[in-house]
Amino acid sequence: MNPRILIADDQPDVLQALRLLLKGEGIACVAVSTPEQALERLRTESFDAALIDLNYRRDTTSGTEGLELLAALRKLDAELPVVVMTAWGSIDIAVKAMQAGAADFIEKPWDNRRLLNVLNAQLKLAHSRRREQRLDAENRLLRGSGEEPFIAQAPSMQPVLELLRRVAPSDANVLILGENGTGKGVLARQLHRWSRRSAQTMISVNMGGIAASVFESEMFGHTRGAFTDAKSDRIGRFELADGGTLFLDEIANIPAEQQPKLLRVLEDGELERLGSSRTIKLDVRVISATNAELPAEVAAGRFRKDLLYRLNTVEIHLPPLRERREDIAAMVNDLLVRFGQRYQRDNLRLSPSALHALQAWHWPGNVRELSHVVERAVLMASGSLIEQVDVASTTSALAAPAVTASAGALNLEQSEQAMIRQALEQCAGNVQRTAQLLGLSRGALYRRMEKYGLAL
Repeated sequence: MNPRILIADDQPDVLQALRLLLKGEGIACVAVSTPEQALERLRTESFDAALIDLNYRRDTTSGTEGLELLAALRKLDAELPVVVMTAWGSIDIAVKAMQAGAADFIEKPWDNRRLLNVLNAQLKLAHSRRREQRLDAENRLLRGSGEEPFIAQAPSMQPVLELLRRVAPSDANVLILGENGTGKGVLARQLHRWSRRSAQTMISVNMGGIAASVFESEMFGHTRGAFTDAKSDRIGRFELADGGTLFLDEIANIPAEQQPKLLRVLEDGELERLGSSRTIKLDVRVISATNAELPAEVAAGRFRKDLLYRLNTVEIHLPPLRERREDIAAMVNDLLVRFGQRYQRDNLRLSPSALHALQAWHWPGNVRELSHVVERAVLMASGSLIEQVDVASTTSALAAPAVTASAGALNLEQSEQAMIRQALEQCAGNVQRTAQLLGLSRGALYRRMEKYGLAL
């Protein structure tokens, strides 16, 4: 949606010039000629920013009317970015406006490039601020419900967030891809919360935890007497999710012989309980997730291509934690609150050195590993401040920065060698990926591998 700007100026030619300039930039504007009209529009409509003159008919030199309008706008909407304009180039008036809450100021006659740069900068800041407030509000609700919040502040998560917002309102099936422990289940729950089905149930199923012998009963239900131990009717997971969302985690683990049965339900939107011939029509949105390379599974004959097509109407790739380090601080703060409540340890906080150690580690176990480290640190910390030693005691590589000179060069070399070996294993021997993971150049990594006798 294009941004909307409220413009207030008593000169018709100024309003017309601004309309034409902003229209060419894809910015919609509502133009008014008096402070009273500006306030009336803001009371009834929503704007992303305001651009107001400081001088009107009552007083054309002092800027008093504009400052009064600025104060009234801020009172109606404290988050609205307001850029002020003045034809007099008075530094004093500009300073007063900034002190009163103006985001920036423009001198008349204005330079088009500067005006657009100022407005675009304020629009971006306002958009970012609204997004953070929305996520904070949602995360507060989640903390109250005991659910893990969806944290997506890192630049690498913005394409994920944008795709999530576009896809969530639809009923399209979504396949979430990512390494183990990246939080695919958290993403699936956020997708459900932002969907039109959010008031309905979301049912989660670990496909790797269902034995082939009970697959149909678990997923589609059964009737009494359908098999030896079927002493009563049972509703399956699909029926439980009717009208809502069904999350199929670890979808690559579904047994090959059960895949055609799942495909039929996805294609027809109907099923029969085991032991019954009555057809049940369903309205279920399916979200699935896996860390497997499904095209490779299809090529190997372990996963049906037509089932993949039914599942991946939209694919969302969730980055590993090492590619979203900017989210670590927010994740840690949330984990400290949740684990602090669980273990009756309030007001816990992380020391700067501990946070630096967590942000420096490459997290092969992703968010799940981070959660384990923080949970143990909450238990092990002697006071309310969690130090680096508290987090380093869980993951040996985190302890490397804490090694002192008195420990000797041998220990440092052993730590570096172990870290390189682990990174090589994680990247399946890919030198380029390993170098990126460790923050080294390829040449520097090769020199260290040669030094420690690490062959590919």
